[in-house]
Amino acid sequence: MRHSMSTFNIFITAKPENMILFVIGLALVTLLACGSGDAGDGQVSAGSLVIYSGRSESLVGPIITQFADASGIDVRVKYGGTAELAATIREEGNNTPADVFFAQDPGGLGAVASMLSPLPPDIISAVPDWARAANSADWVGISGRARVVVYNRNAISESDLPSDLQDLTDPRWKGRIGWAPANASFQTMVTAMRSTWGEDETRKFLTGLKSNDPQEYPKNTPIVAATAAGEIDVGLVNHYYLHRFIQEDGEDFAARNHFLRDNGPGSLIMVSGAGILNEADNRDNAEKFLRFMVSPVAQQYFASQTFEYPLVEGVNTHRLLPPIAELNGPDIDVADLADVAGTQSLLRDLGIIP
Repeated sequence: MRHSMSTFNIFITAKPENMILFVIGLALVTLLACGSGDAGDGQVSAGSLVIYSGRSESLVGPIITQFADASGIDVRVKYGGTAELAATIREEGNNTPADVFFAQDPGGLGAVASMLSPLPPDIISAVPDWARAANSADWVGISGRARVVVYNRNAISESDLPSDLQDLTDPRWKGRIGWAPANASFQTMVTAMRSTWGEDETRKFLTGLKSNDPQEYPKNTPIVAATAAGEIDVGLVNHYYLHRFIQEDGEDFAARNHFLRDNGPGSLIMVSGAGILNEADNRDNAEKFLRFMVSPVAQQYFASQTFEYPLVEGVNTHRLLPPIAELNGPDIDVADLADVAGTQSLLRDLGIIP
């Protein structure tokens, strides 16, 4: 028996120049539903789909709604933190109502890897090798987010910005840094540190950063806002949050992104991804959903509406962002980002998170 979950209604708020994109999107997704029909009047129901989403409703709700409206599938979404939902899926086990787990990072997907089933080759092959499950077909990358140092351009000149993360342990940054150590993206970055630097060097860095009395925030958005307001000079965030502020507040917004490009964990490209649960009752609809999410239409949504990096070849990155190939991220297997539990243990040991 499926657990009951309320449906949601979100209306797409695309800018006029992007409306053609959504019209095309509706037409393409409708093709996925051909032969399904709508319920009623003797037509066959398109069925249902249950998604557990570790990505926030404000970011992915519109594109999920577009899929639901065009396909006629009754899509129900349970939103929450990626780690929280992964724990829920493990607890529910074979009785989980989830068909799809849409996670913010590979660590969340790795936590339930044994409960995911292989995806069809056409879905997996839509994205590069580095943006999908290693040595399996259990999940596929949906979009990319770069780690950056956001800074107040009125308080800092470009020449004063750090060239790598290690520079932020210098005493000159004392009281000037914002971080969100309980946030999944920060923990993924630390997991990348452990993979590239090793445990000892990562511990040394975190200890040095902590000694600079960084201001703590719950997530990325308030760090960007605090940087622009002059509460802090720099912050560790994902790149796309800044562009959402600029879109709302205009080019006069005081904060800007600094891409480290040093081949280290500070230039990490984090992949959000999704997989289908072994016990999915709606396997066909789950595959339709993932097929759509790696289509050029959905990928263009992430590029133009949420300012994330598309993963599918031929989809243009937003004009305000450097191409992903120029970011010089670390050479790290996404499978190495799965040990978030080990990162949390380290952060607790250092007294950084409770």
